[in-house]
Amino acid sequence: MTVDSIERLADRCLLPGFVGTEPPEWVLRRAAGGLGGVCLYSRNVVSAQQVAALSVRLHAENPGLVIAIDEEGGDVTRLEAAAGSSYPGNLALGAVDDVELTGAVARSIGAELAGAGIDLDLAPVADVNSNPINPVIGVRAFGAESDLVARHTAAWVQGLQSAGVAACVKHFPGHGDTSLDSHLALPVVDEDPHTGALEPFSAAIAAGVRAVMSAHIVVRSSDEMPGTISSNVMTELLRNELGFRGLAVSDGLEMRAIADGVGIVEGTVLALAAGCDLLCIGGGLAGEDIAIELRDAIVAAVKAGRLSEERLVEAAARVDSLAEWRSQQMVGVRADRAIGLAAARRAVRAEGKVRIDGSPVVVQLRSTPSQAAGVVPWGVAEPLAQLGAHVDAISVDETASVDVISAAAGRSLVLVVRNLHRHPWMAAAVEAALAQRPDAILIEMGLPACRPAAANYVRTYGAARVCGIAAAEVLVER
Repeated sequence: MTVDSIERLADRCLLPGFVGTEPPEWVLRRAAGGLGGVCLYSRNVVSAQQVAALSVRLHAENPGLVIAIDEEGGDVTRLEAAAGSSYPGNLALGAVDDVELTGAVARSIGAELAGAGIDLDLAPVADVNSNPINPVIGVRAFGAESDLVARHTAAWVQGLQSAGVAACVKHFPGHGDTSLDSHLALPVVDEDPHTGALEPFSAAIAAGVRAVMSAHIVVRSSDEMPGTISSNVMTELLRNELGFRGLAVSDGLEMRAIADGVGIVEGTVLALAAGCDLLCIGGGLAGEDIAIELRDAIVAAVKAGRLSEERLVEAAARVDSLAEWRSQQMVGVRADRAIGLAAARRAVRAEGKVRIDGSPVVVQLRSTPSQAAGVVPWGVAEPLAQLGAHVDAISVDETASVDVISAAAGRSLVLVVRNLHRHPWMAAAVEAALAQRPDAILIEMGLPACRPAAANYVRTYGAARVCGIAAAEVLVER
């Protein structure tokens, strides 16, 4: 095999990102040369119409280019990062526990993605959130029970793919039982994934999922290497044991679980050798230089005998196979955003006296968002105002000192939090406020793993825009 042909195969295995709402020259040139795909982020999105035009331009260079995006619904949205998602995320769907509803939500998301020219959705999350202090999964999971997560993962996959967009379940073999974020460190899982974490992935494979994304976690029962670069995980477990024959996608290789360990370049070679087919890079490093560096590293590994030509051919062929599947989908499903709000309304839970007066003070306690979610608007102040309430909105973080009790004297007080159990300062602030205003309403828009002594309590199971609307409707219901 010539160096040129090896270079083309190596390029076919790369999924870079880029900056801007128009494709740079290098992306168009590399797409025309056979690049595997591109991954879009919120920085690439202005509107669905703009993304559709972007996709048309990219596919004009190469119809087999795989355009991917992280569109989970709920807290992790790229198409609606500016306003918040029109669909609740997995935890809300798990709380309702209606697989037909889950499928309908995913089908509508798929219709929106198909209309925007997206080929591969890096969703759903199939992790079982068995560790409540998990900093990166939480509301992105359907729940903490493997059987519930399995049936909703299968329904989400089938719903999305029925709209003609390929699903990619993540993060194999299960990121739920961790206490670290692999964007920032290398998590270690002591539990054998056979005890439950694999069940949703098995269900997704049985449902015909087209792709599986690796996890940058050490699974001690399988290997001491991170799963993404472990052949025991990506080949023995995923391929040989579970029988998956589709596309294996790496999680972002610049995440510190890989970058701070073996490094991005070596991680690329090791991931490909371990069994990953499409290598994701570009969340942070988004220029042609990194794409060239990784392509050249793959070529050098083949020439040095560290990576077989057969493995490279196999990986590129799986990228081709996914692109071919997508090209055959002529579905024409229509999006139905009403199903998103209906699902959010079914998920919300309220206890106590949660009606407000016409002029509430809404205090939102903010923490730093995860890198997976990024900065997306959330809360109930705006939807309450849209329902006619005269809202005074106060935003508080760990450094702020605001006398909310005085500000809310004689008025309804609404405290809005997200993942209260993970932020001691937030819990202390809520406890102090409730001590003085036991009539205050506490709204948890994250994982409801910790409930202080709040008589009036609302759970939304996620912070999507529609979850905020559903909570606001409960507060003003007559």
